[in-house]
Amino acid sequence: MKLDTTAYESKMKKTIEVYEDNLGSVRVGRANAAVLSRVNVDYYGTPTPISSVANVNVSDARTLTITPWDASLNKPIEKAILASDVGITPSNDGKVIRLLFPQLTEERRKELKKQISKMGEDTKVALRNIRREANDKCKDMKKASEMNEDEQKQSEKSVQDLTDKYIKLVDEITAKKDKEIMEI
Repeated sequence: MKLDTTAYESKMKKTIEVYEDNLGSVRVGRANAAVLSRVNVDYYGTPTPISSVANVNVSDARTLTITPWDASLNKPIEKAILASDVGITPSNDGKVIRLLFPQLTEERRKELKKQISKMGEDTKVALRNIRREANDKCKDMKKASEMNEDEQKQSEKSVQDLTDKYIKLVDEITAKKDKEIMEI
């Protein structure tokens, strides 16, 4: 009996989704509403995503505007952005909060490339951990006589092929993001 790899493949897909989500929150000098995805505002005692209490729009390449549906949320949204790791100081005119994204310097681009590379490596480690988990399952099944040696080798090879496919995908996603950073 060969190992069913569908559960491990879905874990790998989820790992890639998390990586892409994390990359979306990296500030690359261009206005992008995804940088606010992890910022929560205190809304009547409940941490709530900014996008749930305000309209977030990209008004031009370097400006993000946040228009709260409730005017009393202007100050709490501003405080939440300042307390977050977004790294941009908001300007508040009482009705609209604006985030002005500065032009990236060469030094900052290199820092971002390093940060993205590290995130990519962390994702690859997570994928390899899933591979190890699958291979351990193969060994356990072999010990329990649920599969023979040939089936174990076949199963391990299919898990390795799956891992290689997703690691290649991480490299492609990282290269695309690096290119995006260098073009801005």
